[in-house]
Amino acid sequence: MPAGSNAKRERQYEHIKAGAQQRGASPGRAKEIASRTVNKERARTGEADRASRTSTKGKSASARGGKRSGNRMAPKSGPTRDQLYNEARQRGIQGRSSMNKRQLEKALGR
Repeated sequence: MPAGSNAKRERQYEHIKAGAQQRGASPGRAKEIASRTVNKERARTGEADRASRTSTKGKSASARGGKRSGNRMAPKSGPTRDQLYNEARQRGIQGRSSMNKRQLEKALGR
C-alpha cells in the first residue's frame, strides 16, 4: 500500500486483491488491480497528494458495481442465429431463410 494510507484502505486493498485472485488473476495482477482501485479511490476522496483527471472523473469502482470486471468479450447468452435457423428448419417454419435472429426467436416462441 502507498505511504499515508489508512486502515480502511488497507482492508479495501486486501479485499480487492483476494477477490481478483479468486477470479483467477495472478498474484501480481491481483496486486495491480487492488493498487489501482485503491489509489483511484484515494484520489477521488482527496486523500492522495496528486490526482490525474481520469481518476477524478466518471463513476467510482464502488458505484460501478463491477460492471467492467471480468471477461469483456463474453459471448451473449442464448443460441446463435444459425442454431435458431436449424431449429426452425427442423420444425418446418416457412420463410426462415429471410428471417433475422430476432424474427427466428419470435417464430420459435422464445
